[in-house]
Amino acid sequence: MVDVDLSQVNWSRAQFALTAMYHWIFVPLTLGLSFLIAFFESIYLRTGNEEWKNITKFWMALFGVNFAIGIATGIILEFEFGTNWSNYSWMVGDIFGAPLAAEGIFAFFIEATFFAVMFFGWDRVSKRFHLFSTWMVAIGSNLSALWILVANGWMQFPIGMKFNPDSARFEMENFWEVLFSPMAISKFTHTTSSSFVLASLFVIGISAWYLLKSRHVLLAQRSIMVAAIFGLLASLYVAFTGDESAYLVAQKQPMKLAVMEGLFDGQTRAPLVAAGIINGDKQPGDGQDPFWFEVKIPGALSLLSNRDINSFVPGINDLVFGNSVQNIVGVQERMEKGKMAIELLRNYKEAKKTGNESVANSSKDAFYEVQDSLGYGYLKNPAEAVPPIAITFYSFHLMVVLGSFFPLFFALILFFDVKKNKHYPSWLLKLAVLSVPLGYVASQAGWVLAEVGRQPWAIQGLLPVSVATSNVSTTAVQTTFFIFLFLFTLLLVAEIKIMATQINNGPEEK
Repeated sequence: MVDVDLSQVNWSRAQFALTAMYHWIFVPLTLGLSFLIAFFESIYLRTGNEEWKNITKFWMALFGVNFAIGIATGIILEFEFGTNWSNYSWMVGDIFGAPLAAEGIFAFFIEATFFAVMFFGWDRVSKRFHLFSTWMVAIGSNLSALWILVANGWMQFPIGMKFNPDSARFEMENFWEVLFSPMAISKFTHTTSSSFVLASLFVIGISAWYLLKSRHVLLAQRSIMVAAIFGLLASLYVAFTGDESAYLVAQKQPMKLAVMEGLFDGQTRAPLVAAGIINGDKQPGDGQDPFWFEVKIPGALSLLSNRDINSFVPGINDLVFGNSVQNIVGVQERMEKGKMAIELLRNYKEAKKTGNESVANSSKDAFYEVQDSLGYGYLKNPAEAVPPIAITFYSFHLMVVLGSFFPLFFALILFFDVKKNKHYPSWLLKLAVLSVPLGYVASQAGWVLAEVGRQPWAIQGLLPVSVATSNVSTTAVQTTFFIFLFLFTLLLVAEIKIMATQINNGPEEK
């Protein structure tokens, strides 16, 4: 059994979560705003109206500030794999490193090549080539997200690889299987479309502020029109991809689904919890009620999880202790197989070292029979396989509530936009301003759900977080945590101040 310093593990988790959440403040706006800018410039090229050029330049300036700081936090995030998660990097670097390398070679190359043309080429290249550069920046930004989300999707559902007992590493076997994993595709479509929603809320919110102040009215009205259409389409697609994502979670990560819904005892025709208050004292196997309060939709969880309202959805107790009736293997049994896998791997290496090929081959064959439970061998008790319930449950339901609000909001904006006088009520404009932070809340809640909901795994079922860290002191991780907290907060304050100044100044008037 590996001796683990849980304090160091938790601080490493905290530092990575801090970096990722700060990074994700900047990324979704970049992904969505880049396409809105491309739409604005396309309208300018088609109409020749200089006002659309001014609109494009104004939003482009805000995009540039956000883009630069997003790169800075992203670089630090990737470096942390080597500093705080070296065991992880060693064991899965052959697979995880491939999409990260592809991001640098393809996506970031496209962004870097055309970014300068987009910003500084207005009077130096033709209008068509400038528009092409703007579209390439938008495509490159989202391709960059593709490769990152492919890597993350593989962590959630590891496929296309094999374990090499000689090096104790997971190695790439089929790149295309990793790239086109259903989990990777689902993550990419859901994450990018939700980013389009956030960017649309941002543009509408800033434009609404101008209208409340009776400033830059034409820019605000035209920006709202484009952003509302884009946002409505994106929000409807978010609902579709969210449903598909939940279905995949039910099939590939049943424990995450059970925790998302606070479902302890599996049920046929399982209900969906529309709202509820979690009982924080509830533990697997005890007799307490999991909720202090709940509102359920009968049969909805079975329908969403398995596309069959009469299907069985396993709960936390079924997955922890097993359920022979439903042929569900419990965590305890998988822990025993995992310990067996660790022991067989040790026997294999010792036999190879002493030249005993017969024992080595038999140990290797036996290992492959139980290798799928390898990660469970590092757990100390079955309850460790249960993610934090309350934060996962509330993150999921907060995301769903906000995701249901956004398409209604965009539809309401368009209702008033199509009127001849384009008069938006002041209450709607104020709601638009207040909705900007809601987009960020929903986006962050989605990532909290995705990452906290798969604990304790760095690689689902194969590598626990507790054995994925580096051999560094807790003090060193704590020190860098507070350094990053200070720097990232400083960057965020600087960005908000710069963008607020730019917004207050408004676009260049012609």
